[in-house]
Amino acid sequence: MAASLAVILLLGLPARKIFEKLKLPGLIGMLVLGVLIGPYGFNLLQEDMLKISGDLRGIALIIILLRAGFGIDKDDLKKIGITALKMSCIPGLIEGLFIAAASMYFLGFTFSQGGMLGFIIAAVSPAVVVPAMLELTENNLGTKKGIPALILAGASIDDVFAITIFSAFLGLYSGSNINIGVQLLSIPVSIISGIIAGVLIGFVLIVIFKKYHIRDTKKVLLVLGFSILLNQLEAVLKTKLQIASLLGVMAIGFIISEKSSSIGERLSDKFNKIWILAEVLLFVLVGALVDVNVALKAGITGIIIIFIGLTGRSIGVIVSLIGTEYNWRERLFCVIAYIPKATVQAAMGAVPLSMGVESGDIILAVAVLSVLITAPLGAIGIHYSAEKLLVEKN
Repeated sequence: MAASLAVILLLGLPARKIFEKLKLPGLIGMLVLGVLIGPYGFNLLQEDMLKISGDLRGIALIIILLRAGFGIDKDDLKKIGITALKMSCIPGLIEGLFIAAASMYFLGFTFSQGGMLGFIIAAVSPAVVVPAMLELTENNLGTKKGIPALILAGASIDDVFAITIFSAFLGLYSGSNINIGVQLLSIPVSIISGIIAGVLIGFVLIVIFKKYHIRDTKKVLLVLGFSILLNQLEAVLKTKLQIASLLGVMAIGFIISEKSSSIGERLSDKFNKIWILAEVLLFVLVGALVDVNVALKAGITGIIIIFIGLTGRSIGVIVSLIGTEYNWRERLFCVIAYIPKATVQAAMGAVPLSMGVESGDIILAVAVLSVLITAPLGAIGIHYSAEKLLVEKN
């Protein structure tokens, strides 16, 4: 496993640099590297590394969401509150239903099969979107109207909706006595419980930091430790209480920064440095999950279905932004920023197949194909459109 880690680091950093030299987002280089050295490529990673891949990716995602929490401003939250809620559910809902309908037409799926495919693909990728929005914040692009904060908040909740509705369709297919109303009710419950848990942990940490003299490096370890525990609590309580732990993680960073800006700034700087390692691990290991041969099985039909879904998502973003002060350029940027898929699709694409769902192999193929198409497309789109579309600077 140590050798695998060395391979990831020694090849991941140059891969990022090469793609940056080509004027492309560095994460694409790391994703491509992951595909090449993963089990479906040259198989250079040890099995032990792949076994803990999920945990490593989870920790990396926690680090980037903590960075996001430290970077969110209270005034921005006031501006984007209701719009962020709309952005977190309307685009994904419309995309999921568009894909469900398209798969019923093109692939002959039942509604429950189409719903599973639709809401696996409907989840936007915080792993791709969050770092890009933090970079915009650092460069003061779109911050005057809180656009990066809007995308950050919306993307972090979007996955909760998508995964919950996917679970409902999986239960519907398997014939479980599932109450759709209860499933939908669990969404706001999980959001509220996640925020409350994060806020409470944030306050506890602030009390500890103010009462005891602790070096910033140790503060970082405490914050990270509590955040990982919150994330694990979600898994432990899954059957009893839904907790949107990733939203809670952002809340931890926000509360610390809000209650002590000096501590927040120092910890944010520390997490920025940790992210250099976490970013390489996250994107290379996500790439290692992608089987290009499986994706090719989806063919042209899979590509058509994915773009029908993106059309639905774009409509959803535009609908969500009705009545806001954003101009057409800023709305177009929000559409582009909501394109990338990666983590949920790579992690959950095989779930229907493992559960014995008919056509589960096709669902997996389309899910993998969506990562290969939308992660680079979205990352490049954000990278090149931000300076053209988000013209106002602070």
